[in-house]
Amino acid sequence: MIDPAYVALYAALEGEPFPVPAIDLKRIVDPKFLRREVDYATSEEPGTVVVDPNERFAWYVLGNGRAVRYGVGVGKVEAFNFQGEATIAWKAKWPKWTPTADMIARDPLRYGPLRNGLPGGPGNPLGPRALYLHRDGRDTFYRLHGTVEPWTIGTKVSSGCIRLLNQDIIDLHDRVRDGSKAIVLPIRSEAMA
Repeated sequence: MIDPAYVALYAALEGEPFPVPAIDLKRIVDPKFLRREVDYATSEEPGTVVVDPNERFAWYVLGNGRAVRYGVGVGKVEAFNFQGEATIAWKAKWPKWTPTADMIARDPLRYGPLRNGLPGGPGNPLGPRALYLHRDGRDTFYRLHGTVEPWTIGTKVSSGCIRLLNQDIIDLHDRVRDGSKAIVLPIRSEAMA
């Protein structure tokens, strides 16, 4: 039985320029990936976002040993994943998406026709919100964003960006301020995981 609080948390959202449908909670890989406030011991300042690609979680640090935890999908290949510290230089609602040159080179049939980008909307792979990671004043081309494939949360699936359920990225977007710190922890080798 699905907790009614989660049904409400992941219900369809009104007031958006495009539909944000309800999440079918029966298709989530594991309920542990649903948003919740948790104990989280860290020395990071409140407002910091910490992503652990090994555990498939992101935390928004609240302070006083607490954080909001979100399930995430991460890069399917270790080399695709960003690691280290970054700044959330800016954030966007219903962002445009453009595949990177590397994505086009890896899969030209899939990404080549999209080289000029895809406007924001229900078919856009970034979903309703995106947070843009920069390092040393430069775009890393990595994002925290929504997804059109909610069943992939908790898996290795993306081309390197961190994906969240659409309701979760909207929640995180509303909490985070431009210029906030983001940390993506190192990937452990499969032997250590």
